Amino acid sequence: MRRYRRPDKARTRRLLVRYHKEGDERAREQVIQEQLPLVEFLARKFAGRGEPVDDLIQVASVGLIKAVDRFDVDRQIEFSTYATPNILGEIKRYFRDKGWAMRVPRGLQELRQSAKEAIRDETIRSGKSPTIQDLSRTLNADEESVAEALTLGRAYNTSSLDAPVNQEDTDGDTIIDLQADENSPIEGIEDKLLLRSAMGSLRDQQQTILKLRFDEGKTQTEIADRIGVSQMHVSRLLRRALEDLRRELTELENRA
Repeated sequence: MRRYRRPDKARTRRLLVRYHKEGDERAREQVIQEQLPLVEFLARKFAGRGEPVDDLIQVASVGLIKAVDRFDVDRQIEFSTYATPNILGEIKRYFRDKGWAMRVPRGLQELRQSAKEAIRDETIRSGKSPTIQDLSRTLNADEESVAEALTLGRAYNTSSLDAPVNQEDTDGDTIIDLQADENSPIEGIEDKLLLRSAMGSLRDQQQTILKLRFDEGKTQTEIADRIGVSQMHVSRLLRRALEDLRRELTELENRA
């Protein structure tokens, strides 16, 4: 696979400023053309998945165009950092839409994703998973629809996402490994970058506890065994880590 050579960051930002501030369509086209190597690089990571590479490049290009048009030049985020999850998310949606073993209404697919995000957000906020009733109120949907959406995993051919992205590299990344809920609105990517920055400001123990709880799904008892403290102490540490994380996020938002 050819190595991706990143365009000059300062030049890319100048072009984006010209496009978004002055309406310079030529600057927009220049950004798109200069970022096409990134599109091809990311698309080729999914070669060998049964889809023509040219089709994947076309899909990835859609993600690039969306990133160019929605990039906020007033935020101090490098464009390639913003564009990469957009491009990967577009490819993920392409494979996901081909992965349903039976025809499922698009509305239910979207409700399922919204429910997953609501569960994650509420768990981070309160330390507890929401009930179906809670999700119904949050999503403004009836309980039956929420329950049906959450069971859609049975109708999904998960092997298409769990298999390696490159058949020649069976120990490499899977499609799902390369994603981090990229089906969420593109505007939310900046929030994810802020979250990553806020996590980095926490103490090592706090980062470890949050990752064990929310990335690996460990129980408080399992975390206690892992780090060598009592379950009650883990509960206090987790609560303090979440409070510190919320405070860091607020400070980052105020500085942005």
